Amino acid sequence: MAQSTARHDGARRNPWAAGGTVFAGVLLLVDGVLSVFKGIAGIAEDEVYARVGDYIFKFDVTAWGWILLILGVVLLITGWGVLTEAGWARAVGVAFASLSILLNFLWLPYQPLWAVISIAIGVFVIWSLCTDRTSRAA
Repeated sequence: MAQSTARHDGARRNPWAAGGTVFAGVLLLVDGVLSVFKGIAGIAEDEVYARVGDYIFKFDVTAWGWILLILGVVLLITGWGVLTEAGWARAVGVAFASLSILLNFLWLPYQPLWAVISIAIGVFVIWSLCTDRTSRAA
């Protein structure tokens, strides 16, 4: 019997995670674009987003716009790094996807649907980047 080629350094390779890493890079790009658009909308006018309820954490929508715009640019760069298999990209991707989840949780009162979508994207990106243990070095 031939040994399975699904083994790498003694660890079982999950094909969903390996394919998911590429998809995670694409999702980082998509989440970056969404964050840039949310940021531009927040910067353009304070009345773009309706506030829901009275929350403890209150920020000016313009300030949120700048935060999301900067996060979006960083996510775009990180997504590109993941797709080009840069060595720094996985760890940075997990860190900024985590930050994105946190910031989108705080963004919930302003735009609940898009915040939940961005949170779901961030969770998948973190799972994918943490479960694919294949070595990219040749």
